[in-house]
Amino acid sequence: MLKSGQYGIALAWVKTAFLDVRDVQVGSDDVVAPVTQKRCISGQQSLFVCYLWIGLCAGVATLLCHGAHQLSSNQFYADIPAFDEFSGIADGDNYRVAPEDWHVIIADVKGSTRAIADGRYKDVNMIGAACINAVLNISQKRCVPYVFGGDGATLMVHSSDVVTAAQVLLGVRNLAARRFNLDLRVGIVAVAEIHRQPGPRVKVARYRLSAGNELAVFSGGGMELAEQWIKGGDYLLEASHDNDPDLSGLSCRWEPLASQNGVMLSALMQARAADDMANADLYRTLIKDIARITETGTGPVNPVCDANMKLRWPPRGLRAEIDATVGSRKRARYALELYFYSLVQWVLDRFNISAGGYRGRGYRVELRNNTDYQRFDDTLRILIDCKPAQATAIEAMLEAHAQNGVLRYGVHRSDSALMTCLVFNIDKGEHIHFVDGSDGGFTAAAKNMRSKKATA
Repeated sequence: MLKSGQYGIALAWVKTAFLDVRDVQVGSDDVVAPVTQKRCISGQQSLFVCYLWIGLCAGVATLLCHGAHQLSSNQFYADIPAFDEFSGIADGDNYRVAPEDWHVIIADVKGSTRAIADGRYKDVNMIGAACINAVLNISQKRCVPYVFGGDGATLMVHSSDVVTAAQVLLGVRNLAARRFNLDLRVGIVAVAEIHRQPGPRVKVARYRLSAGNELAVFSGGGMELAEQWIKGGDYLLEASHDNDPDLSGLSCRWEPLASQNGVMLSALMQARAADDMANADLYRTLIKDIARITETGTGPVNPVCDANMKLRWPPRGLRAEIDATVGSRKRARYALELYFYSLVQWVLDRFNISAGGYRGRGYRVELRNNTDYQRFDDTLRILIDCKPAQATAIEAMLEAHAQNGVLRYGVHRSDSALMTCLVFNIDKGEHIHFVDGSDGGFTAAAKNMRSKKATA
């Protein structure tokens, strides 16, 4: 492609190819005036000029189109129209195929079963949320699709952010090893590589929890394939990065959320029907059947409610928050700051006081609205607060679909849920809250799913 200086030279040549500008004397007063005369051009020159003009126009058009494509591709996720009802995950019209200059990131804690057995699942959740937070803090938050997985996360970034994203995730991996004694696995695979395979595609949609708070939804089988590759040892990040990532906004101050009905059921469901349309129909049926069994109307009821949202001081999860977010600051001073801020939050919540953007107990309403208790990334993940008999009925319903050969599923029962928070802008109500069943939650359900294969 011609550079700016070369454009000027070419345009000047074209001008003089048609017009010969000379200084000539006119009249007796010897006044010098420019006179323009037509130059006779040979057929070869004329053909060259035509080709040159075509090349220049094509070059400019390519430059403009390339710039527009880059902008459009970088804004791909932010430009997808959001849907408001969770049942929209089964509507193919809500999805867009990801551009091939995007990348899929899969991060998960290896050996999380041991951490669960040691009662450290909150630490596992914290690292999973940290992966999302670290990437959001180096990019435009609304341009990054992500799904929290309990012991990890699934994200996508544009090629312009992939190097920086890799660096901060390596920083999270280093932090997980140094401060939490956890082994974080991180892999990145190009969407183009996934799309080279016959069948799987990376399809993305946006589910709106509230104004300014959206969650990504993934479909098409591409994420599942990427996870298989990365967990199989391909596309892993092997380098080291010692710098602590920016994890500002990551918070862990709410007490475990006690079940109000007896069981917190973490359920994972993967449709295995004949085609995409049949899979979508099955997901609609599953959502309706769970609502029918739990007698909640249109869908599972939010397991986060005012009765089980409890703050105490000092928060039991504050140590994990300090370990994750201290960075290069002096730990003792930083810990004192967080203890003070958490005390202020407890006072504001306890006495329903609004200050500094925190809206007292009104924040609780926002928090419930911004909770991700149901999510989808080629796997339907729902946390259900239900009665023991209802949990049994849900498991029987899922088993019936499995025996029909159209479903893989996994479930885990606990008596409470854990919540980890990302607070972006409290004044604008921009905050997301990840919930997971305690004692293993979705991670334990995934282990169970691997041992239950649908029969034809």
